[in-house]
Amino acid sequence: MIEIIATDIGKKFGTEWIIKNFNHHFTSDKPCVILGGNGSGKSTLLKIISAYMQAGKGKLEYLIHQKKIEPASVYKHISYAAPYLELIEEFTCIENIQFQQKFKPFLNQYTSNDILDLSGLSHSAKKQIKVFSSGMKQRLKLTLAILADCPFLFLDEPCSNLDAKAIDWYQQMLNEYAAEKLIIICSNHLHYEYQICKEQINTEEFK
Repeated sequence: MIEIIATDIGKKFGTEWIIKNFNHHFTSDKPCVILGGNGSGKSTLLKIISAYMQAGKGKLEYLIHQKKIEPASVYKHISYAAPYLELIEEFTCIENIQFQQKFKPFLNQYTSNDILDLSGLSHSAKKQIKVFSSGMKQRLKLTLAILADCPFLFLDEPCSNLDAKAIDWYQQMLNEYAAEKLIIICSNHLHYEYQICKEQINTEEFK
């Protein structure tokens, strides 16, 4: 079992509380979606839970099979995809994959060429990311996050810029390669982004 325990989490910018008194026990058997409109604080909450951003108050605990992970080491166990996280534009597609592999191995000991095939971007292996469409970039971001050998998977608006065929691919990737992970997804109430989720959190309840 993979777990995150959030206790009395709060964050404010200036004098305004974006998130207040948030408590939740996340587990790998219950993928969770954080819902809310633009500006509701859902991305902020995801950043805090993923240790990407520090909370103003409260405590987070990360457990892998009942073993606590030290806060300084949490990043080693996390994979994350979001519109505001950029790929290296000067690298080619395959170079981006190889670069990530140096820091975080892939599931099933997949090679960079295996990852390229699973991304559906083999035809663009040697193209620089700066010439990719927004949909191709998002597909690569999702591939790198889902296939990283990390127990915690965080996805913010994962279907941004994806067409219908790519959305089907994304859903299949989650079902096939992320079933054992602790998954938290942020969404603007787009059900196809979080069909896999069994729990829902609405940030409007934590103001």
